[in-house]
Amino acid sequence: MLQRYLIEGRLEAGCDEAGRGCLAGPVTAAAVILPPDFEHPLINDSKQLTEHQRDLLRPIIEREALAWAVAMAWPEEIDHMNILNASIAAMHRAIDALKVRPQALLIDGNRFKPYRDLPHTTIVKGDGKMLSIAAASILAKTHRDEYMRTIAADFPAYHWERNKGYPTPDHRAAIAQCGITPHHRRTFQLLPQPTLFD
Repeated sequence: MLQRYLIEGRLEAGCDEAGRGCLAGPVTAAAVILPPDFEHPLINDSKQLTEHQRDLLRPIIEREALAWAVAMAWPEEIDHMNILNASIAAMHRAIDALKVRPQALLIDGNRFKPYRDLPHTTIVKGDGKMLSIAAASILAKTHRDEYMRTIAADFPAYHWERNKGYPTPDHRAAIAQCGITPHHRRTFQLLPQPTLFD
């Protein structure tokens, strides 16, 4: 069972992101405030769930949450400010968009920049420990996957509907053959570095 809150009675927003390790597409963040009595047996770190399970849970979280929001930082922003700062910027945008103001933030990972005057706690592997962070991980992942499926239609060679922009062999083969698109992160190592033996 994941923890429902860090401090009982406090309105906490869980925050997480998806897509940090991708070669293409945005990094996507979500912020979720759950009711204090919320529970669901399936909810866990999105990486521990199947795509089908995530897609089942997304409407439940969006319906039951006291507030939720999703935001993105785009490839040109990632190239300009680096992936860590872009991830934090996306989290700040998601918190900005919440219809309910939380009293504190629970952040997956170990790095964050303060958001206004709200206290925050960083929790390593928080998406496997805190219910609200797990819920945020599911929304970030499903919204990003949906976006990648949408843009895949315009760039079919890269198979983003399957690989979602991650550095899979088929994605890298398409980059080698077709070059890059406006959705690629130019500061990332898009192709493996040749070795002395290549």
